[in-house]
Amino acid sequence: MNIHNLTPEEQKIFELLKNVMDPEVAVNIVDLGLIYEVHLNEEEKLIHVVMTLSTRGCPLGDTILQNVEVVIQGSYPDYIVKVELVWEPEWTPDLITEAGREAIG
Repeated sequence: MNIHNLTPEEQKIFELLKNVMDPEVAVNIVDLGLIYEVHLNEEEKLIHVVMTLSTRGCPLGDTILQNVEVVIQGSYPDYIVKVELVWEPEWTPDLITEAGREAIG
């Protein structure tokens, strides 16, 4: 996972993703620990997000992935947004941030 070595612009994108909620638990995908990597390539005008879902059979997975793209595209309309869904490393509740834990209760 590469969320700790973000450039300032990649950090802005990471923060934007807090606007994407997992509707099943009403917590944003960043605080759930679903975002593994954010890459911004200025030359190619490409934003690449590597993420996972809490379960493979997540019924709202497609909606969440689309929302990631829509949120980023809203602030970066001239960029291509690529959202890559991965299953390794496998998501665990240990990835939930403190803010996420508080939101879940």
